[in-house]
Amino acid sequence: MRTLYILKAEPAGNLSVNLYFNDNTSKVVNIGDFIRRHPHPQYNKYLDERLFNTFQLEDGNIVWGEDWDLIFPIEQLHEGVVC
Repeated sequence: MRTLYILKAEPAGNLSVNLYFNDNTSKVVNIGDFIRRHPHPQYNKYLDERLFNTFQLEDGNIVWGEDWDLIFPIEQLHEGVVC
């Protein structure tokens, strides 16, 4: 089995991202719902769409912030739901 990773990520609006995986699948994942369900100063700043859209791809995963303020298990992202 190949290691799953993200090839490309694009903003999809409303605190969502469109993720393209190396298994030729893509998913739109709403990250905003997670932030609202888990309020924390480290996460809350990403409710600002402009700051939210500053995500980066690192090591095949999508991350927010220099110190990875937000990062999710790749399997959850692939399923399209983050817990």
